[in-house]
Amino acid sequence: MNRPYIICHMVTSLDGKVTGDFLSTPECADACEIYYDINRNLKSNGFICGRVTMEGSFTGGYYPDLSRYEPVHHDMDLKMDFILDDMSGFYAVAFDPKGKLGWESNKIIDPDVDPGYNGAQIIEVLTEQVDARYLGYLKSMEIPYIFAGKTEIDVEFALFKLKNIIGCETLLLEGGSIVNGFFQRADAIDELSLIVAPVVAEKDDKPLFADSALSNFEIVNAKIENNVVVLNYLKKGERASNNNVVIKWEDALTLDEAIKSEKSE
Repeated sequence: MNRPYIICHMVTSLDGKVTGDFLSTPECADACEIYYDINRNLKSNGFICGRVTMEGSFTGGYYPDLSRYEPVHHDMDLKMDFILDDMSGFYAVAFDPKGKLGWESNKIIDPDVDPGYNGAQIIEVLTEQVDARYLGYLKSMEIPYIFAGKTEIDVEFALFKLKNIIGCETLLLEGGSIVNGFFQRADAIDELSLIVAPVVAEKDDKPLFADSALSNFEIVNAKIENNVVVLNYLKKGERASNNNVVIKWEDALTLDEAIKSEKSE
């Protein structure tokens, strides 16, 4: 496989929503903690988020004054990738087609110093629509960027570069709905890690995949913990053995076994 192995790792409501006020309810607290615990312990090269998720989680809406930066141009007006000589090896990959994220550091600074996020080297994935002055800003901040598409991000091309230029073998896809949909339609999700909170979301909350296409997965792990169902799926047809599954639990059960175990406690 000439791209990283992709695990879509998300908290969902009972009705399959992934964004909304339900995430901040007390009923969702245990689901969120299980999500972060899995995130901290997975052996990956980093995580992928879309612009909206990155803004909500890390940048807080900050955006630089681009008039302060020299535009970056290349011969024949080609847009070239920018990679640092010294990279951290753990990455926060922002799918930011038009270059709308403002960063105040070239690494994630998590207020909780969460090892699943803090210190991750930021990489911007862009399209050719980006303002040349934004490239000047990223270079001044020593934030690497790669191009993958003219007006929309080409997921396959982006992943090819993330593996063959950056060296990523496994990445977590962590939303939101739009970027998850990009990957699902591109058939680029190998594994699903879903932590299902015991709540129903509101009607305008966003689903796991926006504009999804038909695809099939098979369940390989299931457990119930603190009234939360934790599910792990593998893309159907790729399960040669359980060794293909990245997320493994020693106490993994079938869903029926997990329900019986919970009832007996």
